[in-house]
Amino acid sequence: MRHAHTVEQVRAAEAALMAKLPDGALMQRAAAGLAVAVGNFLGGTYGARVVLLIGSGDNGGDALYAGARLARRGAQVTAVLLSAHAHAGGLAALLGAGGRVGAAADIVGADVVLDGIVGIGGRPGLRPDASAAVQLAEQYGVPIVAVDTPSGVDVDTGETPEPHVRAALTVAFGTHKICHLIDPAASACGPVHLIDIGLDLPPAEVQSLQAADVRALYPTPHGESDKYSRGVLGLMVGSTQYPGAAVIATTGALAGPIGMARYIGPSTVADAVRDAHPEVVGEGRVQAWTIGSGLGDELDVPRIRELLDADEPVVLDADGLQALDDTGDHVDVLATPHAGELARLLGVERTTVEAERLKYARLAAERFDVTVLLKGATTVIASPDGEVRVNTNATSWLATAGAGDVLAGLCGALLAAGLSPLDAAATGAYLHASAANVSSGGGPTTAIAIAQALPKATRLLLS
Repeated sequence: MRHAHTVEQVRAAEAALMAKLPDGALMQRAAAGLAVAVGNFLGGTYGARVVLLIGSGDNGGDALYAGARLARRGAQVTAVLLSAHAHAGGLAALLGAGGRVGAAADIVGADVVLDGIVGIGGRPGLRPDASAAVQLAEQYGVPIVAVDTPSGVDVDTGETPEPHVRAALTVAFGTHKICHLIDPAASACGPVHLIDIGLDLPPAEVQSLQAADVRALYPTPHGESDKYSRGVLGLMVGSTQYPGAAVIATTGALAGPIGMARYIGPSTVADAVRDAHPEVVGEGRVQAWTIGSGLGDELDVPRIRELLDADEPVVLDADGLQALDDTGDHVDVLATPHAGELARLLGVERTTVEAERLKYARLAAERFDVTVLLKGATTVIASPDGEVRVNTNATSWLATAGAGDVLAGLCGALLAAGLSPLDAAATGAYLHASAANVSSGGGPTTAIAIAQALPKATRLLLS
């Protein structure tokens, strides 16, 4: 599990640890890890040209002490001081190791730039001199390694309302920060390399499941299992307008852990579903529902609201989201909107949701009392009680028509097999992305190919 903590949580943990350590020991731990990470990034330090962009905070001190270590290993290290209050001890260490103070022009021809401009307490955006230095690095294609977080992003929200650093690598200290996992800031971090500096941290507000976590959650049958105990999913998806949505969502559901699927819909669409999957049966008792994908003009809001108020958990997708209201009795509902659909639900612009993904996923979860799975390059899942999970392993090839129908079917199967909406969403998002990676092989894929790759992705996970 990856845990992402808030600035307040990190600062409290750092203060508690520094009270037990000799003065400066914590910064030395961070600097040592940073220097090793930069050396690995470069493939060696001897003769490398390293430029440090130094602000007034502790991140600047981390970068200066790391620069001193790199200089002692043969790198040519230059510090560009963007503040009159650079860390005195770090600057003295750099100069004592053979580094020097230079100007932004030294970025031209450098092998790497270390971003020590602002720390985790910095506000979004960059001052003009810092922005000019970053733009120079971008202009000449010099990769930037961010110290803890890319300067200029909003650390606690993942938002990027102002100009900011776009890193080729971020070296984080102690724990992940929310901006490492939530877009659009996550995209500015590049790969994140975490250095353990010994922080004692409370439970994280944001988490990201890894393979072992998903494997532990996945509902696997046992010797006494039968098709009913494994879970029965009802699917109210597709229409005469969009019959393919029914086939795709059902394919996704059958690739999950359930023992039976029941399709409820127009007879012509039911025939198409059974042509693809003769094991699918008609109406009857179910343990969960997947509703909404491709309903189009055949959307029956009163019927859907009856099911939302019933005992069985529901995945509510696509057109079905129009039936969602704010009566506050939908705790077993998992809503799976993309940014445009969530924007319509909340009465805001799509670009606003895309810029503030965490904020609006949480807002919708609270307003509608549902678990919200906000689809995107990084999937944000917010529960009504404030817990957030993020999935970060998706390929951009997953952005294809019908992929959301696969996810809705799979999440419904996971609900029917007994997972909570939060666990079903996180597990489903992880496997959905894994199947997309399997089916695409680094190139284009389709929704049906993703659904058909789910069993292989699941086998790889469980093995």
